[in-house]
Amino acid sequence: MFITIGVFIKIAISGLGLCGFLVARHIYKHKNNNKNPLICPIRFDCTTVVHSDYSKILGIPLEILGMAYYSFVFLVYFCLLAFSLTLSLVATGFIAGVSFFAFIFSLYLIGVQIFALKKGCSWCIVSALISVLIFILTLMAYKATSLPVVF
Repeated sequence: MFITIGVFIKIAISGLGLCGFLVARHIYKHKNNNKNPLICPIRFDCTTVVHSDYSKILGIPLEILGMAYYSFVFLVYFCLLAFSLTLSLVATGFIAGVSFFAFIFSLYLIGVQIFALKKGCSWCIVSALISVLIFILTLMAYKATSLPVVF
């Protein structure tokens, strides 16, 4: 079976969107749950990070914004693949802009963990990494050639 690199990248972005949503949902689900608190798998201090003053923007928890962003990414790329759609130049620019903003914001939040809080959250770092990969792949998706990838 042959698929183009562009299709392969869109599948990867869709998958990353789904993974990002699941990570943000995991943070949301465990953030205020006393029975099942958020535990960092690599012994970071997730509790301090996700309950810090930096964990909300305009009163909205970052994990809610993350779930919204990752849902948007997943749905856009899933629909592009499922219905063989192509995007207009304006829509492409919008999606690239949103991905760029998420990328920059993720870098900012990593900086906050390192320099302001001096604490880390492995779930937050995973989310930031997913956001960075989505941005890089979004740029690649629109530069991809029709070279086949064999599965």
